[in-house]
Amino acid sequence: MYQQINEQFTAASRQFADTAAQVNRLALENAEKVFGLQLTTIEENVNATFAFWGELANVRDLDTLKAVWPKGVQVARENLERTISTSQEVYGNTVKTNEAIGQIAKTQVEAATAAATEQAKTVAEKVVKTASKK
Repeated sequence: MYQQINEQFTAASRQFADTAAQVNRLALENAEKVFGLQLTTIEENVNATFAFWGELANVRDLDTLKAVWPKGVQVARENLERTISTSQEVYGNTVKTNEAIGQIAKTQVEAATAAATEQAKTVAEKVVKTASKK
């Protein structure tokens, strides 16, 4: 009897460890994607901003400033659009990852329920056989 309990516990522990490894892998992949997307966006925004500041540093009179100013507004708008787009993409990737994790959890719960049901049927059949013999 102890051997059977020990085997069940070992199997359950192994299954839990495998599931945890899958979930961790998905979470780490998502974090890697998010970090990469955000880093790329920051890099693009910084490059655009410094390019504008380089042009702004060459301004020597009011007329040149008036000519450069709309470009600064355009750079700010593009930076904001890139940031929002990246945030939406990050959100979408995170939702997909969470759905995948939820599917893994659902599969595990269904498997555990099926195993428990099967074991309960086996025990019930043994009880019925034992009771009918007496």
